[in-house]
Amino acid sequence: MSIGHWNAAGNQTDPVSQAESRSGSANPQARAALAPLRPLAPAPDRAPVPASAAWREGDEVGRRQFVSVGDLTLESGVVLPDVVVAYETWGQLNADSSNAVLIEHALTADSHVVGPIEPGHNSPGWWEGIVGPGRAIDTNKWFVIATNVLGGCQGTTGPASLSPDGAPWGADFPQVTARDQVVAEIAVADALGIEQWALVVGGSMGGMRALEWAIMEPERVKRLGVFAAPAQTSGDHIAWAAPQLAAIRMDPAWNGGQYYDAEPGHGPHHGLGIARRIAHTTYRSSHELDTRFGHQAQGEGDTLIAGPTQDRGRFAVESYLDHHADKLARRFDANSYIVLTDSILSHDVGRGRGGVTAALKRVTATTLVVGVDTDRLYPVSQQERIANGISSALPLEVIRSPYGHDGFLIEGDQVGGLLRGLLSEEA
Repeated sequence: MSIGHWNAAGNQTDPVSQAESRSGSANPQARAALAPLRPLAPAPDRAPVPASAAWREGDEVGRRQFVSVGDLTLESGVVLPDVVVAYETWGQLNADSSNAVLIEHALTADSHVVGPIEPGHNSPGWWEGIVGPGRAIDTNKWFVIATNVLGGCQGTTGPASLSPDGAPWGADFPQVTARDQVVAEIAVADALGIEQWALVVGGSMGGMRALEWAIMEPERVKRLGVFAAPAQTSGDHIAWAAPQLAAIRMDPAWNGGQYYDAEPGHGPHHGLGIARRIAHTTYRSSHELDTRFGHQAQGEGDTLIAGPTQDRGRFAVESYLDHHADKLARRFDANSYIVLTDSILSHDVGRGRGGVTAALKRVTATTLVVGVDTDRLYPVSQQERIANGISSALPLEVIRSPYGHDGFLIEGDQVGGLLRGLLSEEA
């Protein structure tokens, strides 16, 4: 595997939408007690949804830097050629490279952990309250790196990238696993001269990769933070994901995964939107949805009419989900959603290692495992399994939040306090 390093020269209607599974930020307002429903403002006329919002070569680079990994042999044995990994950094790497922190993003996030919407970045930073000068991960002290995951759509090789035949990979992009994604990140660390991470931390899908780092390269991970993630994807999660994948593939505009030349408004955004509606339901708690929306109608709409069902008004919670469906379609790629969801479904740290218990015993990092008390996607029992299986783990921590799985993004005070404590631990 050859390695080279090179540089290339909303509409907001939801009061906590900036603190959600991709575009959220850990701001104080989002941590307030759940308020009564505030109706969502009707969206003004908007431009047609792009067929894909993937970053493509020739687009504005923004804060991205790139490492050329070369050919990558995947866990399946398939060789993925000419892999490139996009990443962003904050802070300064010290002389002995001992202050490097790797942050792993969740499913529809990317390397833009901190920063505004700007040329090259179509979403704001997703962990603004956690990373930066004086924050829990203080960039006056720590050198922070975040990559865009292999198979993603914001600069790293993925389905929207050009294949050897000169056309986008589309649905022909090979299956990748969390281990494959970590192998690509190992190449980035090698290119930057980072022999050991002071901390590898991630939540949800990012927590899966963080855990794999500590199992695959235990001597290179000094501290480990796993938030709201399992050691092995459950049957329940696979069941929730199956209709999401089906929705995208059954959208006629998906066109077998070859839709990149379609005009705006003619891509698979309907299927991707349905997938997002399903997924977002699992990211939040039933308590929050009942408290914020309940049975209320959206605006002046009438949900009980003397006419066709299709003409009835929307419930407020339907409008909320519609908003997030539209929002995702304008910043993501349907094929990447499939590839990354598949990487989640294949996640099993015990595969080929004698089972989950044996795999967790490989971890030597000082480990912080954190669950969210209202998480119905990855219940706290799944974090208990990780904490109990790692001999170097600190006591399991549980975030108290009404927001469900997304609590690890929203509850900035709790998350920040836990990370400050972990970084102060002697590893």
